[in-house]
Amino acid sequence: MHHFEHKNGSLFVEDVSVKDLAVRYGTPLYVYSTATLTRHFQAFDQAFSAMPHLTCYSVKANSNLAILRLLAGLGAGMDIVSGGELYRALMAGVAPEKIVYSGVGKKPEEIRQALTAGILMFNVESTQELLRINDVAKSMGKVAKVSFRINPDVDPKTHPYISTGMKKNKFGLSIENAMEAYAMTRDLPAIEAVGMDCHIGSQLTTIAPFLEALDKLLAFYEKLKGMNLNIQYLDLGGGLGIPYNEEEPPLPVEFGKAVTDALKNIPLKLLLEPGRVIVGNAGILVTEVQYIKPTPSKNFVIVDAAMNDLVRPSLYGSFHRIEEVEQHGRPAIDVDVVGPICESGDFLAKDRQLAEMQQGELLAVYSAGAYGFTMSSNYNTRPRAAEILVDGDKVTVARRRESYENLVANEI
Repeated sequence: MHHFEHKNGSLFVEDVSVKDLAVRYGTPLYVYSTATLTRHFQAFDQAFSAMPHLTCYSVKANSNLAILRLLAGLGAGMDIVSGGELYRALMAGVAPEKIVYSGVGKKPEEIRQALTAGILMFNVESTQELLRINDVAKSMGKVAKVSFRINPDVDPKTHPYISTGMKKNKFGLSIENAMEAYAMTRDLPAIEAVGMDCHIGSQLTTIAPFLEALDKLLAFYEKLKGMNLNIQYLDLGGGLGIPYNEEEPPLPVEFGKAVTDALKNIPLKLLLEPGRVIVGNAGILVTEVQYIKPTPSKNFVIVDAAMNDLVRPSLYGSFHRIEEVEQHGRPAIDVDVVGPICESGDFLAKDRQLAEMQQGELLAVYSAGAYGFTMSSNYNTRPRAAEILVDGDKVTVARRRESYENLVANEI
């Protein structure tokens, strides 16, 4: 079932009119569907039901507390990359023992915060980080559980900015260096090595890179078994793609079966870190047309959403489907959909066939639930958008729109 669909020519999110939401809460406006979030999480999680596993939602994809609470209620753990994300996860009621801490630049106070909370484990990315975690844990009289992020040098065939598992990327340790790091843990009194971790990239549209990485990890696991380490977890990361345009990524059930088959008779608990595949297509960005500007070379549709609201098109050249909220049956023309920010790179779509629009009408930008609001900014001193969570006919303001007072509250 689709939870974003036109009814009698008007776009609805579940049982709520998008036009009514825009009138009531203003634009730009992020709108999320509870039913879609629930369906996506359950479909992903159940795909691995044949083996012990924990699905740790990747908080960076969309960190709104209402969404984190919803997913926590469905049984999700969390994958975090900062002290702020840990704070959010705990506020949302996530059990600390379901939280894994990734990221390349953990500060001492963030490590202390995580050890105080009692998280499941740290995914360690360098030997210096390992030594810092040991020092902090030792000073607290605690033992930190760790896994190492192993860089298997697998090409995920995705955008270079979101490829993370190749030799040239900043993430993880090579297999050779990881072996040395695991050996180091035996001499560190405040460290216990309990897992292996890998994350090769984002928006993957084929299972093959996952399986290639998994083969390398399992070969590495065989070597670790001889080192008298109590390895209990295999963290395969996230990265499963979604359809933005014409991509055809594997379904979670296909991904789950392939991974489960590869891990038969391996006595490890599987950890997964999905983000985009849960929230990406569970949200839209609603924007109002401010001006129509025809020029000799281009037709511009100038809207009130900008690169500060949704940076993916400007940053990655990403495609987001855009459609009119109210269908009028007008012919399509070739347009650029651009925002009000003073940058030539401020666009949501270029050379796009779009039904002719008029001033004051609304557009919906699809697949905006992941890396939309979380990557937004206040560039050009623009207040960030409001976020709305719809559940059937129930509307929750998940985040109020920022005010000008909010923007200067911390300044002198």
